[in-house]
Amino acid sequence: MDYRERILRTIAGKSVDHLPFVPRLDLWYTSNRVRGTLPEKYRHSTLKEISRGLGAGFHSVVPDFRDFINSKSEAVQGLGIYDLNSNPYRVVMDSIDFEYEKDSRGLTRTVFKTPYGRLISETLYSKKMRSDGASLGHTIQHIAKSESDFRALGYIFENIAVEENRESFEKYRQYTGNDGVWVAFGMLSASPMHHIMKELMPFEPFIYALHDNQKELERLAEKIGIFFQRVLDITIKSESDIFFLGANYDSFLTWPSFFHKYITPYLKKYSGLAHQHHKYMLTHTDGENEGLIQEYLEADIDIADSICPHPMTKLRLSEIRDSFGDGITIWGGLPSICVLEDSMGDSEFKRYIDDFFHRLGEGKHIILSFADTTPPDARFDRIEKVAQMAGQFNP
Repeated sequence: MDYRERILRTIAGKSVDHLPFVPRLDLWYTSNRVRGTLPEKYRHSTLKEISRGLGAGFHSVVPDFRDFINSKSEAVQGLGIYDLNSNPYRVVMDSIDFEYEKDSRGLTRTVFKTPYGRLISETLYSKKMRSDGASLGHTIQHIAKSESDFRALGYIFENIAVEENRESFEKYRQYTGNDGVWVAFGMLSASPMHHIMKELMPFEPFIYALHDNQKELERLAEKIGIFFQRVLDITIKSESDIFFLGANYDSFLTWPSFFHKYITPYLKKYSGLAHQHHKYMLTHTDGENEGLIQEYLEADIDIADSICPHPMTKLRLSEIRDSFGDGITIWGGLPSICVLEDSMGDSEFKRYIDDFFHRLGEGKHIILSFADTTPPDARFDRIEKVAQMAGQFNP
């Protein structure tokens, strides 16, 4: 049984030969490669080769956010758009007037010119961020500062074209092969309103706008929705196993009533479309999930990616599994601190991991991974230990 089959059978609730272990190692790998601290036997290995050496699956869910199609792709990060080679779509900015520059610090400054005024965004990706394993740039200056920017911002999103990126996406599928699943990345935001909150405005001004100018904010979300539709129409029809929409939730930042009104309906719409196109629906559920579990169930998603339980969040894995039942597969389940020596000593790690596997029961609907990701300073022998125990776990 190869890993692609093992993962897909787990999501479907079917029997597998052993518990799938598919750790997200990209940030760990990038950081240790840059620092020259990869394990000796993997000093010259690719990430995929390390996964194979562990007997683990290749984590192909979260894309490499530095794998831009071209330099213009990096310039539009400030719009919350990740125009990547591994996407089934590519964005076309020919109708948008903009200019950009990148300095030696890794700061990208983009100026957008519209009939309704100029908008400026600044994002940073520094050498330090790279050595720390980060792949997402940091927003220094949000493109929307206040409601006065909404018309210009809506104009931009209305006029971005989207095309198929079939040949490049096929290269991603071939590289992943049967070591992992083929994931069609849609948007990192789960809905247009979530996109405004997450990518386009500082959080505090967003909250004020939602309270004082809700209608104007919703009109902007409608404009952004035009772009979302173009992206997701292509993504949902791609040759893939899993459709990825939305990430980075938290019961404080995306509080339950906000989630219920502005995110759940969007996830539910696209989970339905994913199922029509014979795909599973995945959303990246890292963060504090207290109060959000029912929303995931209502949205009819298939995979809750990067579930991080107690002690890093309030909910225990057993509580989440009981709530999900056979409806949602958990991809994650292991808090990342368990592989950090500063957070958990050797004897504590042994007790924790033995108890963890003991409590898994039959191990149904679990794809094991460190949530949100494997940290750069993770003890590699602990990763190997989890891989060994997962390989010996017979559901």
